[in-house]
Amino acid sequence: MKHAMPTCYLYLCGLSLGCLLVLLSGCGPTAPSNADWTIPLGSYSAIRHSSLKQIDKTNAAKMKMAWSMSTGTLRGQEGQPLVVGNMMYFESSYPNYVYAVNLNDVGKIVWKFSPEQDKFAPSVACCDVVNRGVAYADGKILSSALDTKLYALDAKTGKVLWTAINGDPKIGQTMTSAPLVVRDKVIVGIAGGEYGVRGYITAYDLNTGKQAWRAYNVGPDQEILVDPQKTIDGATEQPVGEHSSLKTWRGDEWKLGGGTTWGWLTYDPQLNLIYYGSGNPGTWNPTQRPGDNKWSTTIFARNPDTGVAAWAYQMTPHDEWDYDGINEGVLTDSTIDGQTIPTLTHFDRNGFAYVLDRRNGKLLRANKFDPSTNWAKEIDLKTGRPVLDPDKETHEDVNVKEICPAAQGAKNHQPASYDPRTKLFYVGTNHICMDYQAFGVKYKGGFPYVGAILSMYPADHGNTRGRLIAYDSISGQTKWSVDDTFQVYSGPLTTDGDVVFYGTLDGWFKAVDEATGKELYRFHAPSGIIGNPITYAYQGKQYVAVLSGVGGWAAIGLAEGLTKGTEGLGAVGLTTSLADYTNLGGTLMVFSL
Repeated sequence: MKHAMPTCYLYLCGLSLGCLLVLLSGCGPTAPSNADWTIPLGSYSAIRHSSLKQIDKTNAAKMKMAWSMSTGTLRGQEGQPLVVGNMMYFESSYPNYVYAVNLNDVGKIVWKFSPEQDKFAPSVACCDVVNRGVAYADGKILSSALDTKLYALDAKTGKVLWTAINGDPKIGQTMTSAPLVVRDKVIVGIAGGEYGVRGYITAYDLNTGKQAWRAYNVGPDQEILVDPQKTIDGATEQPVGEHSSLKTWRGDEWKLGGGTTWGWLTYDPQLNLIYYGSGNPGTWNPTQRPGDNKWSTTIFARNPDTGVAAWAYQMTPHDEWDYDGINEGVLTDSTIDGQTIPTLTHFDRNGFAYVLDRRNGKLLRANKFDPSTNWAKEIDLKTGRPVLDPDKETHEDVNVKEICPAAQGAKNHQPASYDPRTKLFYVGTNHICMDYQAFGVKYKGGFPYVGAILSMYPADHGNTRGRLIAYDSISGQTKWSVDDTFQVYSGPLTTDGDVVFYGTLDGWFKAVDEATGKELYRFHAPSGIIGNPITYAYQGKQYVAVLSGVGGWAAIGLAEGLTKGTEGLGAVGLTTSLADYTNLGGTLMVFSL
């Protein structure tokens, strides 16, 4: 199999085959030209678009199941497989089984890794015991386990090469995100924002597992790895200054400040910067933590070699609604006012699609991508701050009604797709609102540190909880949308065959026409789909693979057997009818013509 060879990647990596397999899957915003899928989001730029086109809008209706296998687990499957040469690798939800399957003999499991887990970890996983997939580099599979252990496995044998401990479940820390490998660094985040965990990302040496650096998102400058005179605040376009985080918290509240990092990371090899978002501040009761609470709900750009922040842009200062900022930053080139600019596009939980200059964090555009969004009237492009609707601000012991979007967000973890040909984003979204009542709460290690009672429901109190949209991030226009009964919690995939693939919470795997959203194909999976389809070619044939297995925050009631509407951090009442359509399960499904 031939691989394209972008010089920017070769220069950075040298000629190690393992490195090439990772880095050649995408350079900048362009689509992967090879048939593998070697990075969780398909490429460092996270566009989730493939140049494969054997399956196209004229023949997608003829797709069929090629093969499938059980994950061995019954909880939410939020990740995606990788394909490297003739091997496929994927990770299940807790207890995080990792599988290697030879595509020449798909009925046989080449190896299975079953990590020894801290049994306490599931009890502090706020929103199901999910996992977002493995990474690959230099002949190694990198796997994150719920109990915060990071494993490097021999890709041929599954043997453990090294183990790193990234946190401690006893104080509420868990790990659900996929690692990102940049040259000789394996970069991972930490979850637990609902347990008073202070968020960070950590880089480990790819060959030894030794910690290279750790950057917190809130706290003292030396711990958040900012240079007061050089790190830029994207909102002001000025250096952040000394104590940029501490001065926005009251007393020592930052020590329980949240800002966790359970989402996706991307990387620009030309600028040598990694990008990621931080989560909500702790607690959910904003009255207890006056100030902007920097740098929670923030997009960071950091040097992967040192961890030092180049810039930071806070989307939701003093977050009063649990609008985590952990969603992916998609790296493309955008034409704005006649200029071509390297941009980062981020569809935030708060309902706005942000377009930033990824060189310095300057805000270029911020448009609502869900029409129900009402907590803010707009984002002021001059100040970079939201223009709030005072009626939707939350306060201790006040039940504020009809806030849109709900805390689950107008988009949650489900990654978007970008087609360089149409210059549009294809996004699985949530169309939901909430009532929010904050209350005082005290911290105790390993116990929830939330301080709010929520009730979520469909926007406009209708029957639509989710929408698949084709969206222009520069103009803010939605070109077309497909409504769904439940949240669209699966990350769409686009291809040069002019097809969009995605799954639904009630279990339908679909292919739609990229130009119109018209349905071309549907298949009812054994369980609801919150995983992200990928595509690959093997022996001249194109395949599309996706994990089925309902759960996550979107379906926490079904996953954990909860029935009270306000349980599951307010999400249970939103999907009470989901059990009429699907059930728990875990299945890898592979389709072809």
